[in-house]
Amino acid sequence: MVRGSDVKLGQLTKYLFTAPSWPRSLLIIIVLGLVIDGASTRAWVHLPFSGTLAFTIPALFGFALTKPIIGYSGKTMTWNRSALLSLSCTVFAVIITLAALLGGIRLIPFFYAISLGFIFGLRLFVLVAISDYRVPRMILPAITQSGTGVVMGMILFSPVFGAFALVLHIVFGMGFAILIWLIERPLYRAFHIRGLAFINAFIANMTDGSNKEMEDFFREIGEEIYVPQVNFFFRRGIKKPVLFTVPNLHPGPMGEIGGGNLPRILHDRLEEETMVSHGCATHDFNLVSESEIEKVIAAIEQSKQDRTYSPVASRSFRLSAGSVQLICQRFGDSVLMVATRSPQKTEDLDFSIGMTIMAEGHRWYKNVAFVDAHNCMTDLSSPVLPATLTATEYQRAAMQAMDTCQTAELHPFSVGYAHRRLPFTREEGFGDLGVQVLVIDAAGQRTAYVLIDGNNMTAGVREVLLASILASVDAAEVMTTDSHVVNTITGKNPIGMATKVDAFLPLVKETVGAAIADLGPAECAATTAQCEHVVVFGSNRITQLASTVNAMLIFVAPLSLAMLLLAFLLSLVAYVVMV
Repeated sequence: MVRGSDVKLGQLTKYLFTAPSWPRSLLIIIVLGLVIDGASTRAWVHLPFSGTLAFTIPALFGFALTKPIIGYSGKTMTWNRSALLSLSCTVFAVIITLAALLGGIRLIPFFYAISLGFIFGLRLFVLVAISDYRVPRMILPAITQSGTGVVMGMILFSPVFGAFALVLHIVFGMGFAILIWLIERPLYRAFHIRGLAFINAFIANMTDGSNKEMEDFFREIGEEIYVPQVNFFFRRGIKKPVLFTVPNLHPGPMGEIGGGNLPRILHDRLEEETMVSHGCATHDFNLVSESEIEKVIAAIEQSKQDRTYSPVASRSFRLSAGSVQLICQRFGDSVLMVATRSPQKTEDLDFSIGMTIMAEGHRWYKNVAFVDAHNCMTDLSSPVLPATLTATEYQRAAMQAMDTCQTAELHPFSVGYAHRRLPFTREEGFGDLGVQVLVIDAAGQRTAYVLIDGNNMTAGVREVLLASILASVDAAEVMTTDSHVVNTITGKNPIGMATKVDAFLPLVKETVGAAIADLGPAECAATTAQCEHVVVFGSNRITQLASTVNAMLIFVAPLSLAMLLLAFLLSLVAYVVMV
């Protein structure tokens, strides 16, 4: 099976790392200079502290000036990254310069000049990648370290050294600029976007939480879609009404970006006690911006005009087809289904699968809600696509459920609701909403719909929770919202991985008990909101984007090597001509 976008995006995280603290990097730079002072005194022109002059002082200037210059242009650069960049360039400069000892001391000025040209090109490449993709704007911060090195070289050697070193700056600068152009070309041809602009935006988000640049980037590749969203409004006399809604949009891609916190925003903006479950949508249906959620809210509010309340509901039924288990319940002329494959992986379902089920169900029901419980993660895996065996099993289970509910006896029912914030962080896999519980009592049968704000569950957690919950009710299912607010780098942070189930099981059980205690007579009105002009990533865009980036990374190394060899050859030519 072709790997899905989640997996391909997850593969890119191996290229991410955290820069060490800047004092540590500076200490290494200073020590390295002192070591060279002591070990290679005779390799220079009888000046003391030559290692400090040639390497340490340029590195310190590069460290001190890079962040302020970049900050002045409105971009971001941390002190830690500035120090790490200076340290890395110092190491390269030392290696290249001391390689001259293999051919004799007289070659040291030549190799030192090459090292300065190289670190200028390297700094340009790195700064374009992590701060501002516009090459001209990064020339000044890129030259801070090597430019200081040129001055030091003129002091150590002769004024002629400065002219030669500047020529090599041009050679290596053009080489790395061409490399940057070659790296960006595939993404630009495929999507008309600047790949380094995305990396800039991602790092800005990781550094200071800025979402705007990433959302602007996603909007460039986005497309408009029209999706239905089924809502169940429960009216409970003087108690606050409850809304159980099923968006066919994906709450991603990560953190607060796009629709990453869709469940909490809908919960906070709507007047009802709102439970936002996970419908049929993959990362293709990630909202490009948080502002797109306003269109969803408007659609839900508009659908309220078509509400007709029914005082009856069926008992819930559980059935299965192959690996799929499904719990279903009818409310008046509408039906609610919640599906899972646990203990097998339960991942995103393609939108077309949900639409097929809804279309089939409209033969019998006015509103058809199909929820992906999203409650069993074994590893990052592909979404469920149409025409696969798993998709067929979901459809068969849904058809059986709707057929069963069609002939089910309807009874007056009661509704109880409880909501509890949990004392766990996003890093521990829990979103802002904590746990919500909706209990339906129809004909003496109590069914609990337990919704935890998070992105999936570790395999086995759902079974532990169900075993405890079923001691208080007759039927139940545990779901997650699939909120990607708990994911900032990788898509793998399921509930139960960082925090063991024993830590939150009592809190979930208490919330179920509170919902049971809240039971009271209710009526239900179901509607299908039409969410229009919603801008999302677009069909297959994430898969195509991730595939292009992964392919680009394969060619970065050989392209870089080719450019460096060419630059070194041109350096040799320049040396011969000028000397």
